This record gives sequence, C-alpha cells and structure tokens, in this order.
Amino acid sequence: MKARLLQIVCILVAVAMFAACASPTPAAPATPAAPAAPAGDASAADGDLAAGGFQMVLLLPGPISDQAWNATNHAGLLAANAQLGTNIEFVESVSPEDFDSTFRQFAERGYHLILAAGTQFDESVDRIAPEYPDTIFTVINGVMSNHDNVAPVFPKEFEASYLAGIIAGNVTENGQFGMIGAFPNEHMVRLMDTYGYAATERATARGIDGAAVNLSYANSWDDVTLGHQMTGAMVDAGADVMFVYANQVGLGAIQAASERGVRFIGFSSDQNQIDPETVVASIVFHFDELYVWAVGQFLDGALRGQVFQAGVAEGIFSASFGPTIDQDTIDQVNEAMSALSAGTLDLSPMFSSPMSF
Repeated sequence: MKARLLQIVCILVAVAMFAACASPTPAAPATPAAPAAPAGDASAADGDLAAGGFQMVLLLPGPISDQAWNATNHAGLLAANAQLGTNIEFVESVSPEDFDSTFRQFAERGYHLILAAGTQFDESVDRIAPEYPDTIFTVINGVMSNHDNVAPVFPKEFEASYLAGIIAGNVTENGQFGMIGAFPNEHMVRLMDTYGYAATERATARGIDGAAVNLSYANSWDDVTLGHQMTGAMVDAGADVMFVYANQVGLGAIQAASERGVRFIGFSSDQNQIDPETVVASIVFHFDELYVWAVGQFLDGALRGQVFQAGVAEGIFSASFGPTIDQDTIDQVNEAMSALSAGTLDLSPMFSSPMSF
C-alpha cells in the first residue's frame, strides 16, 4: 500500500512540475476561445448574446491535477459549461508575477468575465479592474470589492473546517492535532481557528486531557516535499491527526501521514480515495453548485459590486466518511450542518480576530 501510494504521489508531483515548467509565462487558454463577441457590459438578460457567446476564462494558481483546490474549481467550471451552455476557458498554474499581465491579456481581448481561483488574486484584481470597466472580475474565495466591476464569491470555508474539526476530535487518540495552512492570511487563520476549536472541544468532551493544536504555515501552495517534512515533524511532536489546506503541499502530508500511521482529514476535495487507510474522512467543496450559481448571476447581470458569500446553507460543503467513522460522529456532523443552515450556530466567537466584511 505504501509503495503504491508513493507511486501515485510521484506521478502527481511529476505532472504538477511539468505543468509549472511548461508555463513560465501566461499560457494560452486550455480550451478554444469562444466566438468573438463585442466588448462591453453585456448580459444574457439584455438579449445581446446567448450564454455560449460570452467570452469567459478562469485563472488557476496551480494544476488541475492537484486533487485539491485547483481540481475543485476546474470541476465547477465544467459544471457551469455543461449546465448553462457557457464556454468558460481556463489557464493553469498562473504564477504571482504573471497575475497582472494575465488579467490584462484577457481584458484587452474583450473578455466579459474573468474568474480567478484564490484570495491571492485579490490585490491584482483591485489594481487592474478600474482599467477595464466593461469586464467583470470575480475572485473565487476573494474578499475585496472596491469597484463596481469586481464581485468576489467567498465560500465560508470556516464552516467546512469546523465540520472537519468535529471529525478530528472524534478520531484522535491523544488529542494532539497537526495543522498546516498555506499562507496566514486572515481567512486561512479563521478556518484554522474553527477547526482547532471543534477538534479540541470534541477531544476534551471525550475525556482526553491536554487537547491541543500544533499549527504552522507552509508559505506555499505547491511544495509537496515541504508538506512531507512538516507533517513528519508534527507527528514527531505528538500529533496523531493531520489537517492540511495548502493544495499540493497536502499530497506530501498525506504520504507522510501514511508512513507514520496517523490519521488525516481531507479538505476541499474527496481525498479519501488517495489513501483510504489514512484519509479517514474529507470535507468536500461542491463548486459545481457554486460556479453554476455565480456564472448564472453574471448571465443575469447581477454579479457585480460586492462580496457574495456561500456556505453550508447554500449546499456547497458536504462530508465524505470513510468506513472507520462511527455513526455518532456522522450524526454530530449532520447536526452541525443543520444548525449552520438554520443560522442557529454562530462560529464567529471562535475567530481570533473579527471578520473584515
């Protein structure tokens, strides 16, 4: 099993490295461009264009093979194209130094909607959007909207991580939780806050003394080796459950967790399939629903000028349980989801700092 896992990870790393190396500058769209359409603030509601006539593109910070954030967003794009009849293109592995030029590349070509997957695109959009008022810019997981043509869509990931924490707190044996985030931006910190709160609360309720978290940031989304190293260090320090939200960094973490015989809680995609003996459950992001909703809002002319939020109540998160998860844990997760949907569970007291929007 471990040899097979190592094979899978090595293949994934090779694919990711190839994608990164093959696109040092902004890549051409991964699908053929939609038929040329007049630039301008058009919408399907105006009757000017059918859905397939709009020029739209999604920029991704990593490869769609990462089995995490980029794969999840790509799945959302495919769902929107299939259900709405759009022709959204995508570009993989856009590096930070190319953010501005890539946004300009598509805006200059008259694209009506430019999507970008990740908070790291926020500042670039804030700079570039005023230059192209007829293009709508939407950052998935974005939090900045200072212009009328900027409309981020923010998944409330702190709700998803709270659910993951409930699972972790029920499967731990010693109450020691290893946590790795990509970068310590305020929203990553908050989702780690809710995970750590739920995990330690559940462990304590089970009678485990001294429940605690060990949180570190990789300052990377794609360093697989670093994920392996950081996980090894956390397990050496006592962690028996790992949680990672850092795209490809998580692949290395899963490998290390398997080698060390500790449990792993998957996040953003159904990572149970990577190693079912190690990844005991995952919180899955249903970005098919998110993208269909967001692109539908654009087609209706309603996607602009504010931060749109979505979470458990909107059906974009669910839990995938492995065979070792007991019914009591499943019931606790379902109860939390019902409370979040009903608005009777407030997670904000768990945040180490208040929400900024």
